[in-house]
Amino acid sequence: MSARASLDNEPALRPSQCKLVLLGEAAVGKAYSLYAFVRLTHENREPTIGAAFLTQKCRVENRVVKFEIWDTAGQERFHSLAPMYYRNAQAAVVVYDITKPTSLEKAKSWVKELQRQASPGIVIALCGNKADAEEERAVSTADGEGYAEEFKCSFFETSAKTGKNVQEVFAAIGVSRMINRD
Repeated sequence: MSARASLDNEPALRPSQCKLVLLGEAAVGKAYSLYAFVRLTHENREPTIGAAFLTQKCRVENRVVKFEIWDTAGQERFHSLAPMYYRNAQAAVVVYDITKPTSLEKAKSWVKELQRQASPGIVIALCGNKADAEEERAVSTADGEGYAEEFKCSFFETSAKTGKNVQEVFAAIGVSRMINRD
């Protein structure tokens, strides 16, 4: 029995809801990361236009969290729509590509915007994606960690391609949400 099926068949466990938004520049792997989390295939995915919505339940410690996930388009022409998606969000995953330094700069601007305009207490995770492309790395782990520490975000390096640390990002957000609620 899959973990998802077992969660759906546990009526005694009322899931805690968590609205989460994925933000980042185009082509950093936001949709691929999301698909790795919900365990869907992502062969030849087209770029997200506007936004995509998925839900996923997962067990975090002894509780079930139902993530309501908005995957936003990274193209600049859709930037003005982002506040509509992060409004009332309890969590955000801001993704950059470790092979593109400009994507970290864009991620930094997203974090600053969230801290200024999103819900107070929003949990933010900064994710350096494409950790499987180590030979093409242009952003050091230390740079990502340093920025996350400065702005009090959690930090992960992930690979949507291999699934490295993708589940861990969402689990950490779930734990942070439970701590903030209790």
